[in-house]
Amino acid sequence: MRRSREKAPPSSRARISSPFRTLRTVLLTALLLFFAGSIGLTLLFRWVPVPFSSLMVQRQLAAFWQKDDGGKDFHLRYQWVGINRISPYVSLAAVAAEDQKFLKHDGFDFNAMSKAWEYNQHHKKQRGASTISQQVAKNLFLWPGRTFLRKGVEAYFTLLLEWLWPKQRIIEVYLNIAELGPGIFGVEAASRTYFHKPAAKLSPAEAATLAAILPSPLSSSPVHPSGYIRGRTRHIRQQMRNLGGTGYVKPLTRKSPQKG
Repeated sequence: MRRSREKAPPSSRARISSPFRTLRTVLLTALLLFFAGSIGLTLLFRWVPVPFSSLMVQRQLAAFWQKDDGGKDFHLRYQWVGINRISPYVSLAAVAAEDQKFLKHDGFDFNAMSKAWEYNQHHKKQRGASTISQQVAKNLFLWPGRTFLRKGVEAYFTLLLEWLWPKQRIIEVYLNIAELGPGIFGVEAASRTYFHKPAAKLSPAEAATLAAILPSPLSSSPVHPSGYIRGRTRHIRQQMRNLGGTGYVKPLTRKSPQKG
């Protein structure tokens, strides 16, 4: 009887710990699959034109589930073009408007993040500090939101992009998947919709106007710009000149050595 009592606890502990071992195995497997899949997908999109982004899918689903007409009026306009088929003024305008340290940072502008945090403590309207790399990570792979989980995953994908892609590829994907109007994604679709010309022929003023609507593409129009958009366009054009013109983004608009 005494021996049987001594054998019971180990057997009981084994039965109790077995579910935890199973859960641990499942979690580790899921993490490994996530890391392997995310790295593989990022490497694939370094070379292959992006067929669609997470944001495109979300906009399409949101339109489909509208109660009034099931999203029948929603029309996705998207056409991939290589960086050499996009006017260099567009790259310059995007950098001038969204991320002037793009060529220098490794994915994050900590000075801008600090300033934005201080500003947001005292103002209702929140100011963002996302770099172009962060915006690509968010729009290509993720979902909207400001939770710590989503921001953490965004940081992870941002690092992947900076480690595995050259800067030229990051700006190329950014200009192709940026939302520039209801159902309009990328500068090629935007240029043909708004200006009836390919993105390769956009002028400095047109490029600056497209960059001006990037923060609010669903409520702003480059064809009938508000006073705010006109003022923002003038500011962007001045920043484009301050950066030194298209020579500043020359490394982004030609074939450059690949990372790694």
